[in-house]
Amino acid sequence: MGRGNNIGKYQLGRTIGEGTYAKVKLAVDSTNGRPVAIKIMDRKMVMQSDLRNQVQREIRTMKLLHHPSIVRIHEVIGTKTKIYMVMEYIPGGQLADKMSYAKKLSESEARKIFHQLIDAVDYCHNRGVYHRDLKPENLLLDGKGNLKVSDFGLCALHKTASMLTTTCGSPFYIAPELIARKSYEGAAADVWSCGVILFELLSGDLPFDERNLISLYKKISTADYTYPQWFTESQKKLISRILDPNPRKRITLPEIFEDEWFQIDYVPSCGYECDEKIFLDDVNAAFDADEEDMKQKTRLGSKHTVIETVRKIEAAAMDVSLSVERMNNFKMKMHQKPKMKRYNRSYYDLSAEVIEVAPMNCVVEISKSVGKIRLYEEFCKSLSSLLTKISDVSLRKEGSEKSSNNRSAQEIRSCEEQNEKVPNDLQGYSSS
Repeated sequence: MGRGNNIGKYQLGRTIGEGTYAKVKLAVDSTNGRPVAIKIMDRKMVMQSDLRNQVQREIRTMKLLHHPSIVRIHEVIGTKTKIYMVMEYIPGGQLADKMSYAKKLSESEARKIFHQLIDAVDYCHNRGVYHRDLKPENLLLDGKGNLKVSDFGLCALHKTASMLTTTCGSPFYIAPELIARKSYEGAAADVWSCGVILFELLSGDLPFDERNLISLYKKISTADYTYPQWFTESQKKLISRILDPNPRKRITLPEIFEDEWFQIDYVPSCGYECDEKIFLDDVNAAFDADEEDMKQKTRLGSKHTVIETVRKIEAAAMDVSLSVERMNNFKMKMHQKPKMKRYNRSYYDLSAEVIEVAPMNCVVEISKSVGKIRLYEEFCKSLSSLLTKISDVSLRKEGSEKSSNNRSAQEIRSCEEQNEKVPNDLQGYSSS
């Protein structure tokens, strides 16, 4: 795969990050001169350390997330000895580095970063992704000082109603409910970490900063912290609502969006759709595995032409209030129509591809990786009903042929649950 300092079309440069199980190198895409960051993992060490599920979860999660404040993944390359994750290069380094020399930030700069952090976290939560390790070391800054969330090695992919049980994260940013080792909601835990980060941005210090873990956890469990004298009442009000040790009383993301201090100069992030198609080599092939991707799939038969079949897909989407985006003549994506309120976003990842078997015989493959199962099932049901209605052209062509075989067989694969394991840490781009 690689020759010398080249990995495929990428020319490797200096090391910009290093951990126990991986290192990150700066590289250049020889086809367009674009700089990228390549995370290099020793395949044998990943297997021996039982980190395979963690690495696969991180790759699959990043594959789902296309947001301006989240680090992008471009592709994955596997060899006999190495696994290479090719990612967006963020030149500004870690937010932690900026904090180490800038100390506290101005109110306007802290608010801007917090806006982008909350936007990114809200996007993740609406897709069922909980980061669980939010901290300045995992927040990068681009050349213009804009935030990029990275390191999804500890993330969890769960349905909204599911409770998590694995205790993970960094001690200074961990929520009280994780310390208690009880089941918890990933959304509330991430919100707590965001509150700690906001406090640090505005004060230059952590709200809970004890070197002794027992003392640290006692302060976190009781939310025992002191505001600096320069904190405004609006800042105190927001932070106190976030750093509530009772997760049931803790402020939620929709409530943060409505907060008076947060709303100042707030501009919602745009560009949620990816501006280029992400090409991922077979992730499982990098591990020599044959596991299914985290998708639900249905295949439907169609006794119509490709054009007629595509029209029926569009009609079925309209039936369940989904908008259609044509990718090409055979493939399209469906999106849930956005809500009016900026904080009540809903994300849906559904695609349909038409495969022509014969002029009057097609197969429609429907895939869903994110979104409500009810909407997915309603779309499949609507499309199945439309496809069983044979067109006049097919009736004339097939004559007296039996129509009993026109009904398609559905195969809906359930989403595989991800095993959670606590990994090591590589600042910025994650370490596996």
